[in-house]
Amino acid sequence: MRITRRELGSLALGTAASFAATRALGAGPLADMPAAAIDVHNHIVGPMAKYPMAASRSYTPPEASVAQLKAVRAELGVARNVIVQPSFYGFDNSCLVDALTELGTSARGIAVVPATVSDDELKRLASKGVTGVRLNFATAGIRDPKALSDAISAFAPRFVALGWHIQINTELPMIAAIAPTVGTIKVPVVFDHIGEADAAKGINQTGFGALVELVKARNTYVKLSARYNLSKLPDWSDVTPLARALIAAGPDRMLWGTNWPHPGNGRGDIGEVTPYQKVDNPKLLTAFAQWCPDPQMRKAILVDTPARLYRFA
Repeated sequence: MRITRRELGSLALGTAASFAATRALGAGPLADMPAAAIDVHNHIVGPMAKYPMAASRSYTPPEASVAQLKAVRAELGVARNVIVQPSFYGFDNSCLVDALTELGTSARGIAVVPATVSDDELKRLASKGVTGVRLNFATAGIRDPKALSDAISAFAPRFVALGWHIQINTELPMIAAIAPTVGTIKVPVVFDHIGEADAAKGINQTGFGALVELVKARNTYVKLSARYNLSKLPDWSDVTPLARALIAAGPDRMLWGTNWPHPGNGRGDIGEVTPYQKVDNPKLLTAFAQWCPDPQMRKAILVDTPARLYRFA
């Protein structure tokens, strides 16, 4: 399903109204939600007129505002967020930087930059709250391990002094192929969305063991996020063995995120707007609690580990 640009305004207003209604409901879904919890994977989109999207983008999403994100915070009981530069803005991080300015110390950012980015630009982004760079190979459809390894090796030395990390969105077979490179660099690596695993294939699928071993090696973090993209089951239950295996391998290397506003899996004519997926945000949080029933371990994943990695004060 796709909508035209004319329908975008009414969609954004309806979404905002829905979030406002949710906010009025009060407390979040977890009775023991720790203070200062961090959702580590969100996107801010638009306004369209102010932040034009790259002509080379693979899809056009609706707007998703800071105000809407704040409503999701209230819905979940989350205090802080990590804003990730989406693919459709290319190397223009203006929307990201402005969102970080609006959110202040309650947010950090992950930028997307070209290999030729200057040191001055990296320092400017760091001053705005950026703490890492994303390599989004999955959305770009790039499955060349050498290209990814080369990008990692080129960026890593430049990020040491900044205290940044490299965030990678790619599939498990690619993770297995680049594992030797990841194991040798001097900055942390974060893999998005449980390594884009196919939940139906379980813990023995190609590449998952390599991800587990990287976690055990202590320089790799994994986002327990976007589980709805990994599963075809209505309750996403086949993701549970994957998540629990990763938590067991390194609970202090796990991160949790919603992937709000839930970009659609579909890609099509960029002249049309591809709606976000309809996802029950509280269900994402309660499902995480089932993966990780120990309250202290949940606090480490929701607060302690991301606060350290993203350098929250």
